[in-house]
Amino acid sequence: MPILPKKIYEVKLPAMIKVKQHFPDEKLEVIPVAVAEEIMKENIKSRIPKGASVAVLVGSRGISNLKEIVKATVDCLLRLESHPFIVPAMGSHGGGVAEMQKEILEGYGITEEYIGVPIHSSMETVIIGNTEDDIPVHIDKIASEADIIIPIARVKVHTDFDAPIESGLCKMLAIGLGKHNGCSRLHQEGFREFPRIIPSVAKVILEKKYIGFGIAIIENAHENIHMVKAVSGLDFIEEEPKLLSVSKSLMPKLQFDEIDVLIIEQIGKDITGAGMDPNITGRMSVGPITDFKGPKIKRIVVLGLSEGTHRNATGVGIADFITRNVYDSIDQVSTYANCIASGNPEAGRIPIMLDTEEETILAALQTCPKIDITNPKIVRIKDTLHLIDIEVSENMLEYCSSHPSFIV
Repeated sequence: MPILPKKIYEVKLPAMIKVKQHFPDEKLEVIPVAVAEEIMKENIKSRIPKGASVAVLVGSRGISNLKEIVKATVDCLLRLESHPFIVPAMGSHGGGVAEMQKEILEGYGITEEYIGVPIHSSMETVIIGNTEDDIPVHIDKIASEADIIIPIARVKVHTDFDAPIESGLCKMLAIGLGKHNGCSRLHQEGFREFPRIIPSVAKVILEKKYIGFGIAIIENAHENIHMVKAVSGLDFIEEEPKLLSVSKSLMPKLQFDEIDVLIIEQIGKDITGAGMDPNITGRMSVGPITDFKGPKIKRIVVLGLSEGTHRNATGVGIADFITRNVYDSIDQVSTYANCIASGNPEAGRIPIMLDTEEETILAALQTCPKIDITNPKIVRIKDTLHLIDIEVSENMLEYCSSHPSFIV
């Protein structure tokens, strides 16, 4: 018995045209120099005493020039005669397995040979205190034994909540550094509590441990580094909202009012924590975003998983349809471990799966309410991080040609 109505196979999919979305591209030209200039400021370098052991925290996100930023940071710490080492700070990513977390960093080029210092990966944590709400604060045991802790993190909007402090230095301390134990415990509180919980957990760590400084990274819509800033550990809570405001102003978006079918070539944890960014799609795994300012998207089709996600398909549940290629690529252990640890099982649910790309798109069109199925509005993107070069169905070309934010 065929899955789709026979008539749908008579529909000819529209030709897709390549267009560019225009976004500003102010970026740093020589990133190692910019990192060094920040760290060598007196109020920053003075926080690194000679001979101190330093745990440098690095996460699992696919950040532009990450290995260069990490190496530049470590080189400065060595110049200051401290003893740095790398600690993966990525919560439950990599299936909550220490070896996998090290492999994720190595996949970004962050190897012991390139950086020049050891990578110490472990899932063992210690509890260093409790928040005012009596939530235990876990941190990586190896990092806890260092004299100084320094997080390197991208500051950006979070995919599941809106607050003055979202993804960035404080979140890496609260969740990334907490490994599987801390990550799981905080997610039990639910995302609605994160605007309060993340700063409160970070405050405990900032009080109990010596956080020398943090390297905050801001990318622009072209995925280029717009800014790196060394933030004193004394100033995380005050400075991070200002950095988030800058990041928000640079975010890419889909500059349409309405899309019938959005085709996403790949999703992945290296792209965004949610696999596909709700700030682009208007959807979270638990439903639509209230007051979303982007386009109204009727259906979402996903065609693949990114290489950097290591078969972790967290976020696949946001899609309406997937191809067999996606289904066959999913590693249940890493996906389910991540979804359960984050208290978000909806993110791991499997959408309707069809064999071919064409059949999957036709199925999506068949379920779009109140559209002319022979003349649909279709947009195709690589992923929700790369939104410069996109494809649109030919019936959208006139709109793009008349809109100043597109280059046709």
